[in-house]
Amino acid sequence: MKTLTTYFPDLTAQQLTQFEQLSDLYGYWNARVNVISRKDIGNLYLHHVLHSLAIAKYTRFTDKTAIMDVGTGGGFPGIPLAIYFPGVQFVLLDSIGKKIKVVSEVSKALGLTNVEAVHARVEAEKRKFHFIVSRAVMPLPDLVKMTRKNMTHEQFNALPNGLLCLKGGDLTAEIKPYKRIVDEVLLNHYFKEPFFQTKKLVYLPMG
Repeated sequence: MKTLTTYFPDLTAQQLTQFEQLSDLYGYWNARVNVISRKDIGNLYLHHVLHSLAIAKYTRFTDKTAIMDVGTGGGFPGIPLAIYFPGVQFVLLDSIGKKIKVVSEVSKALGLTNVEAVHARVEAEKRKFHFIVSRAVMPLPDLVKMTRKNMTHEQFNALPNGLLCLKGGDLTAEIKPYKRIVDEVLLNHYFKEPFFQTKKLVYLPMG
């Protein structure tokens, strides 16, 4: 939590309480449904919460923006972003029902009214969104192909509608088809911890 407040000093009292609750909630649920590696649960804030909030360092979303988190797993990056942007609507989608149950229960316990947990494959989701977010779910070209139908043409954010993906390693092949328009940002630009040395955020406009 100290690391979190260092990078996000503007958190409200309610947001601080919600972020603090994540430790007990994921501790409880992860013992029942393995949504975070058992070895990694101790790094919840650094490896999962702060990593998710890299998107909030890259851009700020206007209230009433609609965002879909594809392959959310246990709720990352969607739940930390939903806490940080309470006026933004999030659909957290995963094809694995037990993971979506965790997302639903954690959201409920936090009192997040801006989160809808959906058990479905992305191909089945027909609604339109301003942004699609994901964390290491699938190669970028596959994600583009599956979510193009979900991108609305309505624009009201400073950043044009598109994909915001958290990834790691060498992305040369993945971004090659889009290299003229894609933005690839090293997360050590935002966070100094060694974990972020190889982590990246990729933004692809699709509006």
